[in-house]
Parts: sequence; structure tokens; C-alpha cells
Amino acid sequence: MDAKQLYDIVLSMARDFGMTQKNDGHDIIDEKGNTVVRKNLGKDAFSSGGAFFGLLRSDQDFSGPYSDFSFAVCPGSETSMHVCLVSLCIGSNGFQSDYDCASQPGVRRMFLKLQTQDGLTFFKTDFLDKESTSSDLLKMVRSDYPDLSTVTETYKTVFPAARIVDFDSLGDDGAVAVIKQWLAMYAKMRDWGTKVQKKLVDDVVNLIPPLAGNDEETEVRHLLDTRCYVVLQGAPGTGKTYTALKIAKCYDKCFFTQFHAETTYSDFVYGIEPNIDAGCNGPQFRPKPGVLYKAIKYARDNSSERVLLIIDEINRANLSNVLGPVFYLFEYQAGNRNERVKISVGDMPLSSMPANLHVIATMNTADRSLAVVDFALRRRFAWFTLHPHVIKTESGKKFMEKTFNAIDAIFKMYASDGELSLQPGQSYFVVDKVNAENNMRERLVYELMPLVKEYLEAGYLLKAKDAFSEFFRRETGRLLYE
Repeated sequence: MDAKQLYDIVLSMARDFGMTQKNDGHDIIDEKGNTVVRKNLGKDAFSSGGAFFGLLRSDQDFSGPYSDFSFAVCPGSETSMHVCLVSLCIGSNGFQSDYDCASQPGVRRMFLKLQTQDGLTFFKTDFLDKESTSSDLLKMVRSDYPDLSTVTETYKTVFPAARIVDFDSLGDDGAVAVIKQWLAMYAKMRDWGTKVQKKLVDDVVNLIPPLAGNDEETEVRHLLDTRCYVVLQGAPGTGKTYTALKIAKCYDKCFFTQFHAETTYSDFVYGIEPNIDAGCNGPQFRPKPGVLYKAIKYARDNSSERVLLIIDEINRANLSNVLGPVFYLFEYQAGNRNERVKISVGDMPLSSMPANLHVIATMNTADRSLAVVDFALRRRFAWFTLHPHVIKTESGKKFMEKTFNAIDAIFKMYASDGELSLQPGQSYFVVDKVNAENNMRERLVYELMPLVKEYLEAGYLLKAKDAFSEFFRRETGRLLYE
């Protein structure tokens, strides 16, 4: 395949996705076309390292400096295609019409779906940035793809997202398939085409494989085996307690407690309480073992068993007061260095936790009024985030996937990384199968609308205000704001 053939293939795919070409070179062929097409595939362009072809906004000139995002392909050679660079590119004049688009977190998240584990995809953390350079991209090109060195050096600051496409390793068909995925993502961003063409774009995007990874339960089990102490964090409804209790079935013994604002060291570890049975001459107080003491004692007395302690809502309590000196024992890699230090837990002097005792704590990331976990405790636990996702339900229940996807799309497009932790989890969208639509509508009106309104009034997700208002009006017939 040569560069001209690749250009023709990409142009054909773009038309299938809904691109209408406004120009051919400097000649207008469709005044209403949605895309300006540029190409520079002459011999001089390849010898100077500036060969490319690209798809621009329809309001851009046919040559010279341009503004906003474009889809660009830089072939490595003219006659025999070994490698090319496919990218989302920023024009040298910066942003005019695409500023709001570039500032939306969801645009970057869209393109991050194209990320691969082969080290050939590169993404900036800020798509508005046209000053910094991807050093990883430059290193990769300099070491392994010299055919792309000149073009990447020339345009190194204007690639917010890029992929090196290796034709030799992928083959022509495989390489074209990769370019098609990137083109589909650009078409989705530009909202090209008819309903049928948009479905074709979505079909291509939905076939992009996610980065390989274990399921949540498997990963948490692995962390318990290697780190012993794990915090499951996430918004309400993401299944933190459900996951912890499900994992508990793999243990011989499970202890459970839930923290609250009044939880104390005496409640959790060890204390004393009035001895109402002692009579006048007996001791007026007796030991009060907390759930941690009970879990440790059981684990020590039954060393062949696997023991799990679940602490629900760990950040609702003042952890410094609740843990006290026991905090020191939560050290999964202490080895022998703790042997000279003994911490008394009731009548048990300990230098470390029993090896057969694991701990899962859960933490609600949506409640910003609760205690902040200090960095010393963070170091002692592994932190695993549970994200909202599509699930299968038990008999008699229905997961309202369409409604979930609509709210998920709003969060993905408008929420900052911090605001993503506010997204309602999947359990909000599980209803009784009988009269499911009405059940979901009631949940939207009486649970999710008040929740979203509370977020907005607290100053979160303000960019999504109009999107939420339209969603609730359409789904419930009610206004978010009267």
C-alpha cells in the first residue's frame, strides 16, 4: 500500500461515517460540506518530512494555518507503507470554535478508549494544551520509527492524542482497522452523518476492546492475598458492601462492623463497660472486647483458618481516635522490624497482625462532609475504586440499562475526575421487573433528581446542569428547576 492508496481508503471510510467533503484542493465541490480536506503527499513533502493528509472543520481555509481540532494521518513513506502516525491534531492557530469541546473531560475520555498496551498510543492529560510535548512519543519515534522523526519533531506540541500504526506488524488490513477506529472516534466527536451513519460509527467504537483486566472481585481477592488490608471506595450504589460480603464467603470466619461519628477506640478495639451483674461488692467494670480484638483473637487461636474483618463506612469515624496505637499494626510488609515494638490490644501484646487476618474497609467517596483519611493510613491499605457499571440481575429484578447509560454518558462527558466519584452506582438502576418502567421513573423522581440537584447546589457538575435538566424532563416529565 502506498500513501495515495491509504488516503483514498481513509476518505472512503470518512464518507461512510457521514463526512461530506467541502473541497478538492482549492476548489469548492460542496458549499454545505461538513469537512475541509487537506493533503500534502508530494515527493517534496516526504523528503522534508511534512507529508500528511487531514480532515478539518468546514469553516477552515483550504491551505495555510488553521484552528481547532483535525484528524490527521502522517504516512512514513510515499511508495511502500511501513508506518504512519494517526492523530487528533490541534491547528497552529489554537482554538476558536473547538475550545468548549476540548475543555470537556468527556472528549479526552472518548479517545482514551483507543489506548493500547503496546506502548504505541500517546495522550496528553489536557487536550487544550498545545505547548507541551509527549516525550514518550518522541523517544519511541527516535528509537524505532525514524521515518516519522521529522514530522513528529515539527508538530510535536499539537498532538493531544496520537497512535503509531505499524503496518509491518499489523499487516495492511490490521493497520487500516486501527485507523478506522481513530476516524470513528473523530466522527463521533464531530457528530457527523445520518442516524444510520452514526450507528455505523457506534458499531466501530463499541468493537474497540477494553484494556485487559480482571473483574473487580478477582482483583480485590488478589489485593487481600498480597496486601492484606484493602479499602473499597466508590459512590453509593457501586456495590462496596455487596462485594465485601461476597468475598467473605471465601473465608472461614467473618467479622463485621460499621463505623459512625460516635465510634470510639473502646467500641472497635478494647475498653471497659459497667458490670451491672457484679453487685455491691464485685468489680464495677468489666472488659469490653471490640470487634478488632475478637477478630485478632480468633485468628490467633485458629491459625489454620482464613479470617476476614469488614469495616463498613470507615471514613465516618475519627480514625485517629478509633485506631489509636493499633494503627501501627496495619503494616503488611513489616517483616521482623516490628518485633521489638509491642502494642497492647486488650490483654494481647502484638507486634503485628496475625497473617491469616485480612481486612476490607468500605468508603463512600460521594460524601464530602466526612473525615479525610490521612496519608499514613493510605500507605497501609490498598485502595480499590468500584465504578458504576452494567450488571446482570437476579430473577424478578431488572437492570434499567438505557437509563443507566444516559446518566453515565452525562457524567463521562462533563464530570471532572473528582466529580466522577459522585456518579450514582448501578444499584440505583435495579428495580422490580413487574412495572419496571414506572418503578424506575419513581426512583428518578424521588431519589436521583434530589441527589443531582444537591450536587448542583453544592457547586459540583455545573457544566452538566443543562444536560441533567433535559434528561429528567424527558424521562419524568418534571423540571429539575421550576
